[in-house]
Amino acid sequence: MSKLGKRVITSREGIDRTKLYPLDEAVRLVKERAKAKFDETIEVAMNLGVDPKHADQMVRGVVNLPNGTGRTVRVGVFARGAKADEAKAAGADVVGAEDLVEKVNGGSIDFDRCIATPDMMGLVGRLGKVLGPRGLMPNPRVGTVTMDVVAAVKAAKGGAVEFRVEKAGILQAGVGKASFSAEKLVENIKVLTDAVQKAKPAGAKGHYINRVAISSTMGPGVKVDLSTLGS
Repeated sequence: MSKLGKRVITSREGIDRTKLYPLDEAVRLVKERAKAKFDETIEVAMNLGVDPKHADQMVRGVVNLPNGTGRTVRVGVFARGAKADEAKAAGADVVGAEDLVEKVNGGSIDFDRCIATPDMMGLVGRLGKVLGPRGLMPNPRVGTVTMDVVAAVKAAKGGAVEFRVEKAGILQAGVGKASFSAEKLVENIKVLTDAVQKAKPAGAKGHYINRVAISSTMGPGVKVDLSTLGS
């Protein structure tokens, strides 16, 4: 058996796959099993009672996690003139207009979050096929199409997490690193859950948040008792 196979089996020991664990215990179990040689990301997966193929059931938003994500986020900004200067001063990693559109069109995407001023969206719209599948297309609903590029860059750098439900009604988001304290992870997860709850679409019928599980990059999933997710 490979080392990876042994590690997977060992990491699953002590976890009942059918049990729903209180949030703090689920976090503890996940942290204990995050033994990779790097600082693993802690992720939350939610199974929502929506069908994102219908426009009135799309769940999308952005939330500022109180303890950040522990991740270094590279931010790209499409802007000109004074707004481009503001973005650079705020800490944006890549800033440009036509030149940046050309680079991205050529396959050079050197950023994890993308922001644009409204006047740039005519240009940026041409990149839909490149940025869309990567979840990078700027969107006014989540604050990434804005004239306030300073606030948007600082939010992206400081722990803002964009969430979006994918097909089959699954929503996934990183909420921190294995090196975070259990208390910080619990707080981040509760804030994310609250934001997803508030983003409940008008078309959602019946149960909305059906299942929640937490895992680390290399670890097994641990199911969470939904009643313990409230703040």
